[in-house]
Amino acid sequence: MSKSGRTSVLENGLIWFGAGVSLAEILTGTYFAPLGAATGIAAIIIGHIIGCFLLYLAGLIGGQQRRSSMETVKLTFGAKGGLLFVILNIIQLAGWTAIMIYDGAAAAVGALPVGSWIWCVCIGALIVIWILIGVRNLGKVNIVAMSALFILTIILCAVIFTGGSSAADASQAMSFGAAVELSASMPLSWLPCISDYTREAEKPRPAALVSTIVYGLVSCWMFLIGMGAASYAGTTDIAQIMVRAGLGIAGLVIIVFSTVTTTFLDAMSAGISAESISSRISGKWAAVAVTVIGSALAIAFPMDDITGFLYFIGSVFAPMIGVQIADYFILKNRSERKGFTWPALLVWLGGFLLYRYFMTLDIPCGNTLPAVAVCVAAYACIGKLTEKKRK
Repeated sequence: MSKSGRTSVLENGLIWFGAGVSLAEILTGTYFAPLGAATGIAAIIIGHIIGCFLLYLAGLIGGQQRRSSMETVKLTFGAKGGLLFVILNIIQLAGWTAIMIYDGAAAAVGALPVGSWIWCVCIGALIVIWILIGVRNLGKVNIVAMSALFILTIILCAVIFTGGSSAADASQAMSFGAAVELSASMPLSWLPCISDYTREAEKPRPAALVSTIVYGLVSCWMFLIGMGAASYAGTTDIAQIMVRAGLGIAGLVIIVFSTVTTTFLDAMSAGISAESISSRISGKWAAVAVTVIGSALAIAFPMDDITGFLYFIGSVFAPMIGVQIADYFILKNRSERKGFTWPALLVWLGGFLLYRYFMTLDIPCGNTLPAVAVCVAAYACIGKLTEKKRK
């Protein structure tokens, strides 16, 4: 923490290192194995470049305006129009909280079988502790946790990529465009959260850039671990790989702390988003409530396939950031509008429908890039035409 009371560039980088070290990202990486190494790596990198570029712009807006992610949305869509995205964001973050706790518990059971629900409760409790400590007080804790995770993930890589070769079933391969989109969807899922942390940064632009680069590199690394697990180790069960490698307690540390450091950001951002609904809501306690709900959902429901969830996130938030980019960077809007900004909402709706339509096609660059490009162009044109009429 800097003397100004704001977070340093290093602290922001550590936060997003923790976000990137995620079982969900490793498991998503397993879907790329049937593509083969070269094609799979290309899809992972291209998708992350697309998603992380948009993530950077979202973080830059929040950092420069000193606003949370959902408060920046109100700049473009209006005070009331922005509430639509606040609600959608809380829903997706609660869903992510549940998914992450479910994945963490399932993997932990493979390493130490004491009951999935027990692990759900334990992981949920640790997330609550992280929330109560708070992002401003996590500096030293994060340095220790991230250092341990860094070392242990290197060990995990060594185990996977020296474990022989087991060719994945090429008949199960998705198209290259679908793989690019799946890769882009991970950074997109963080897009409605990054400003919750860059707004606290002492140096917004460097913090947004470092956060994005760190997250992008670590996320690609996690995808490669997943792809390698399926291709070389012959299994998608990360817990079993750790057990066979004799990692034991170290394996549990990777599972539990990677889940906690990632899911903490989801729950905390859900709480910050809830503050946008009413000033009476405490973000910290709303985050605790989301963690409790996520833990309960993880115990009650199976959450093994999240691809549909990821595509839904892309269809909502890719058009949203497209409209924001046009409004903030091209039209130079810096003030919040009251009520609803109908042109922005209509362009977003068109982008949402267009994204869903693109899902029926096989576009080599995925759905996000063309959907965002159309939204940026459409809203910029509407804004310029409106300016001319006023003049």
